[in-house]
Amino acid sequence: MRSFKVALVGAEGHRVPDWVYSQLAEAHIDFIVQECTTREELGRHAADVDVVWVWGSRVITAERLDLLRRCGAILRSGSGTDNVPVHEATQRGILVANTPEAISAEVSDHAVALLLAVARRIAFQDRAVRQGRWESNLASPPWHLRGRTVGVVGFGHIGRLFARKMSGFDVTILAFDPAVAAGRMAEHGVQCASLDEVLTRADFVSLHCPLTSSTYRLIGERELRLMKPSAVLINTSRGGVIDEASLIRALQEKWIAAAGLDVLEQEPPNPENPLLKMDNVVVTPHVAGYSDVFLDSFWRYSVDTLVDLAAGRWPRSCVNPSVKPRWSLSRN
Repeated sequence: MRSFKVALVGAEGHRVPDWVYSQLAEAHIDFIVQECTTREELGRHAADVDVVWVWGSRVITAERLDLLRRCGAILRSGSGTDNVPVHEATQRGILVANTPEAISAEVSDHAVALLLAVARRIAFQDRAVRQGRWESNLASPPWHLRGRTVGVVGFGHIGRLFARKMSGFDVTILAFDPAVAAGRMAEHGVQCASLDEVLTRADFVSLHCPLTSSTYRLIGERELRLMKPSAVLINTSRGGVIDEASLIRALQEKWIAAAGLDVLEQEPPNPENPLLKMDNVVVTPHVAGYSDVFLDSFWRYSVDTLVDLAAGRWPRSCVNPSVKPRWSLSRN
């Protein structure tokens, strides 16, 4: 009988731990590791595999799916799948799985940290002290949290954790996610709202939606003008969810008050990017998912997903659940 075959074609230079090979072998999975960067390399190493596995690599494009003749699933370690042609894969019966739980805790922590860093003006105060200015009135925080309203855009794994952590600050939480029922949000103590309601009512808005064709520049000029002049925007999802030119203008012209950003449209950014010169903006270099257990979590959740697929089970997280898979998969 033909073995179940998996090819890791984009590990971004990370060394595969020995236990990964052992655990996949125990599950009777034929596992190969071959970094691919071109169409030719992908065709040579992944044409006959059941699952193609990537991290942040963009080697799998819509134009290259024809090379993956046996592929029944694409595994993207991590949360965002903007580097995978999900729509085209779905049309071909290819399931797309990811592992958002591997980074959910860290990203939600970072979103909270960015919100607090902005609201308490931590970065500005730190720079001032290092420059020899010990002045308590220099950067007095113009915000408070207790009794305010926090808006969450995207209520998946990370959005839910962020909401739970923010609930400890005695705030009202609104959430927008067309894929999540109001009752499900209510179970988490969150009020379901439209995007416009979230933007209009919230004092702090945190973005946790994936980057897709429907969320590309979801937050543009119209949306930013809906927000309060005192509002703070936090983004730990993808830079493309925000129209950056409009955000820059919004901050310059005070449509909104401040922003905390872990992601930008261009990474790394142009040194002349106005966002880098604003005291009311805190920027981190796309590190929200990182921690001391980051790599181990990536490997473990990914291996669990591969074992499920090899055993004929739906993965824990599937970004295209409407797909009609090439294999027969159980929900058990």
